Amino acid sequence: MESEYIHKSHNVSALIYHYVCLAKYRRIIFSDVIDQSLNEVCIEIEKRYDIRFLEIGTDNDPHFLVQAIPKFSPTQIIRMIKSITAREMLIRHKEIKEKIWGGQFWSDGYYVNTVSKHGNEKVVANYVREQGRDQEYKKLYSQQLAMW
Repeated sequence: MESEYIHKSHNVSALIYHYVCLAKYRRIIFSDVIDQSLNEVCIEIEKRYDIRFLEIGTDNDPHFLVQAIPKFSPTQIIRMIKSITAREMLIRHKEIKEKIWGGQFWSDGYYVNTVSKHGNEKVVANYVREQGRDQEYKKLYSQQLAMW
C-alpha cells in the first residue's frame, strides 16, 4: 500500500514511520501462523485508530511501516501497536507463553525512523534552501545527525 496525504480539518500530513520491535528475550516466536495473526491484529488496529499500516514484515523481528496523523507521537503509536498486538497474540496463541517468561510478548525497546515521502535528508534540505526565495539563502541552523 502506498502512503497518501491525510487531510484533516486543520492540517494535511504525510507522516511515515518505520518501526522494528523485538520479541521478549529475543525469542524466535514468529512463524507463518503467528505472522498471519499479527497481520490480522494490525488490520483491526487500523480500523479503530487513525493509523495505516503501509507494510508489515518479519525477518525474526517484525517491521512495521506506519502512516499516522500528527495527533499521535511516534512513542504513542508504537505503544498502541505493541500493547494491542501483545494482548491479542497471547490470547490467540497460548503456545507463545511457553516460549517467553512472565507473559510479556514484546521487549521494552524498539527502533523507529522517519520515512520521507519526498526523498532523503539532502533532497529535503535542498528544497528548504530553494524555497521560493529570490534572495540569497541564509542558513540559520544546521547540525550533523548524531546518536545521543
